[in-house]
Amino acid sequence: MLGLIRSYKQQAIFIGNEKATRAVGHANSKNKISIIIPCHRVIGSNQSLTGYAGGLDRKQWLLAHVKSQL
Repeated sequence: MLGLIRSYKQQAIFIGNEKATRAVGHANSKNKISIIIPCHRVIGSNQSLTGYAGGLDRKQWLLAHVKSQL
């Protein structure tokens, strides 16, 4: 779904393991094709921008860009 943003916990629940939030974060950090598999759309449960290998400024820009396309 275009523009879907989830928390690390929501993503862990989606894959069937509520306790896998760190694994989700680790998998995102290893994503070599982050524009195609949009790991920038995974944020902290408190809506914070956390952990993006491309830098949080880039993550913020990408999220704003996605939002503007909706």
